[in-house]
Amino acid sequence: MDQKQAQAKWEGKVSARLVKSSVNQIWPLFTDFFNIHKWFPVVETCYAVHGNNGEPGCIRYCSSGSIKTSSNDVVSGEKYKPPSWAKERVIAVDHDEHTLIYEILENNMGFESYVATVKIVPGGDEDSPRGCVIEWSFAVDPIEGWALDDMERQYDEWLHHIADKMEASLVNLE
Repeated sequence: MDQKQAQAKWEGKVSARLVKSSVNQIWPLFTDFFNIHKWFPVVETCYAVHGNNGEPGCIRYCSSGSIKTSSNDVVSGEKYKPPSWAKERVIAVDHDEHTLIYEILENNMGFESYVATVKIVPGGDEDSPRGCVIEWSFAVDPIEGWALDDMERQYDEWLHHIADKMEASLVNLE
């Protein structure tokens, strides 16, 4: 048995609370699967590869731009990292439970056997009965050069950015 098979899957979960937006306002933004670049801070490009947007079986391609690094590129001597990219497929959508499950099919970032679930749940309280909570959980084979804690911190940062941007767009419409 090789070392990768011996390690358990990493599992993580992050959440972000929105106080001004309801489940029914946020849910359609997540099921617009081919347009995550509108909200996700590092995704510059996202487009349809296959299927109907937001339906099981649909596939999107997402990429980020070049990222400057501290080491020089072997070929050009420039300090940059090539764009990161992934092809992702919706596995399941439950509109009643406001849950979307997707997987990474191909990528150049080291993700293997990655499956994530996004769930939007009511999160209001007495002060803000309209609020909701976005929950983003994932399971992935351990990634060389990464630590699970660092990955969760990064996901938490990204999710809060996504939530803030989504909520701001909805508040601006009112």
